[in-house]
Amino acid sequence: MIYGIDLPSFNQVTGGFVYHSGGPFANPYDVLVDDWYAKANHVKVGQTVSLLNHEFHVAGIVEHGKGSRIFIPLETAEDLSGARDKASIFFVKCTDPAYTSQVAAAIHQLLPTHQITSVKEYMSLMTSNNIPGFDAFVNAMIAIALGIGFLVIFLSMYTTITERTREIGILKSLGASKGYIINIILREATLLALIGIGLGWLGAILGRKAFLGTFPTLSIDLTVGWALRAALLALAGSVLGAFYPSLRAAQLDPVDALAYE
Repeated sequence: MIYGIDLPSFNQVTGGFVYHSGGPFANPYDVLVDDWYAKANHVKVGQTVSLLNHEFHVAGIVEHGKGSRIFIPLETAEDLSGARDKASIFFVKCTDPAYTSQVAAAIHQLLPTHQITSVKEYMSLMTSNNIPGFDAFVNAMIAIALGIGFLVIFLSMYTTITERTREIGILKSLGASKGYIINIILREATLLALIGIGLGWLGAILGRKAFLGTFPTLSIDLTVGWALRAALLALAGSVLGAFYPSLRAAQLDPVDALAYE
């Protein structure tokens, strides 16, 4: 999104901008960018950027959080869009956010043919969540990824325990009971799963930092809820994957288990 700002009044006040470098507009084709945009696109003060089929001079880099990444003079925006002395959107600030619905209703009565929305609703229209079928697609991809992850863990543990049938046979020949064999295998599987969960969470944090360092405008959320779901999935896959082969191995005759190749 590109915002247009009235140049004469902007030169008198900063408009609440906090400058990291550079300064306000000096010419019609000057542009301000926020720090996230500058970092993501490697933009510095004095460089030129292409916007709306025109070259703009970067006059300053400002703190993010002003509702847009790019700001150009209002008159320039009107000329380029062919909408001089016209406004496509008005922002109304309430003295208290609790009055938002009442103010919206009052404005709607005065202007029944115009669309009245809150800033939260307006900004939500610009997110990917409003793409038709996007949520269903994401949920399907998550379900497939979880299913594959569960099967990989299950098969890994199954293969690991099956390959140790001979060692289990040695334990049985030394007098180990079925419960003892199953118990030590499940404890080992649980310990491996916990170590894997810790390493996975650390990898996710480091990966998030690496992505945000390269793409600062990218949103990556690591929630506690999803971390717990992933941990439970890993534990369930490890325990179930280890329990079935350990049960089979524990039931084998020691002679057969020792002869297992």
